[in-house]
Amino acid sequence: MALHVAVIGSGPAGIYTAEALVKQSVEPVQVDVLERLPTPYGLVRYGVAPDHTSIKSIANYLRRVLELPQVRFLGGITLGDHVSVEDLLRVYDAVVYCTGAMVDRRLGIPGEDLPGSVAATDFVNWYCGHPDVDPGRFTLDSSEVAVIGVGNVAVDVVRVLAKTAEELRHTDVPHDVLERLSQSQVKAIHMVGRRGPEHAKFTLKELRELGELANADVCVRPDESAVLGADFPRQVQGNIKVLQSWAGREPVGRPRRLDVRFWLRPVEILGAERVEGLRLERTRLSEEGRVVGTGEYETLPVGMVLRSVGYQSVPLPGVPFSERTMTVPNEAGRVRPREYVAGWLKRGPTGVIGTNKSDAAETVRTLLADLDGEALEGGERVSRPSVESLLAERGVRPVTYGDWLAIERAESELATSLGRGERVKLVGVDTMLRACAHRE
Repeated sequence: MALHVAVIGSGPAGIYTAEALVKQSVEPVQVDVLERLPTPYGLVRYGVAPDHTSIKSIANYLRRVLELPQVRFLGGITLGDHVSVEDLLRVYDAVVYCTGAMVDRRLGIPGEDLPGSVAATDFVNWYCGHPDVDPGRFTLDSSEVAVIGVGNVAVDVVRVLAKTAEELRHTDVPHDVLERLSQSQVKAIHMVGRRGPEHAKFTLKELRELGELANADVCVRPDESAVLGADFPRQVQGNIKVLQSWAGREPVGRPRRLDVRFWLRPVEILGAERVEGLRLERTRLSEEGRVVGTGEYETLPVGMVLRSVGYQSVPLPGVPFSERTMTVPNEAGRVRPREYVAGWLKRGPTGVIGTNKSDAAETVRTLLADLDGEALEGGERVSRPSVESLLAERGVRPVTYGDWLAIERAESELATSLGRGERVKLVGVDTMLRACAHRE
């Protein structure tokens, strides 16, 4: 009898975990990948900018895993709503939690909760068509916008803000979102980092893409792009070289302007009923290497602030969680007997998408070592009730992989009808379910 494992979450961490489980040679494993949405791929579908088709191609690899005979996709199943941890441990030999890091860290400054001050993840989810975000969530009626953070997510956000809707027309951006982008009033975008360019987290490839924007002048101040020393990793040296090549460059009159700023930290978001400005303090490094304020301030007249200063995970019902590390406490992926964790929920939001592969492999090694003999009685695998019977008792009909393929076909047909690219994302769970083969 094969080992039966539930993987909670169908993003890269979850699917890499499923792959590691079924491809190991210790013993046969059947894996159910449970996902609260009707769609798989997590961050690859809802966190990668629509114009980054090369990264989105990772979905083709993940698809091949879901199509393995030992792997089954069960969408529309929410832990804590449709099933509990106790339920899962009753019907599976082991459970691996792989739900990622779904929310942004807060700035912790006055005015952060004003309308117009939002998490970058909300904005990313909006233009990626995440069902949790209403397509009408954002109206880009402010002429100036600030994006706090200098990582790849911040670069994605400013690039989408800077581009024309026509430039995004052949991507999979939801059509309602594309129409709102076409009505954008944004003229100036400020990307703000607390430290210097040598500390920025964006990759060289992402940074260079900003210099290729046809619709926006990219401006960097010479005094903010200067760095001390030259002993930096190759990636950092590349970033510095690109930024300094832009420093002091005169705008050529493109419709939008992107100011890449450094050595500034937000101290207050200004406004009475909504965002009207962002107050910043000039910073420097102390002798201990910490960011400290200089007492010099400036105010940007922005009507929207998007914070992109890191992701963090959220607790799962019935699963241990550390509020200090914002992760599930674990030892090499082990949480409690027969419970495991992988991905950002395990280690925090570090690394790239591919990092989840080695991370998943570690967790799977731990799981197999722990369960070697533990799930056996008299030399036989413990017989457990099926998840199908559990869900049927509760009137829950999961979204199957076949249903997901029906959603994909509907998105392709929508793109054809609109004269747009290969697909246009459907928005909203109900719309997706109507596209499923067995739904009315």
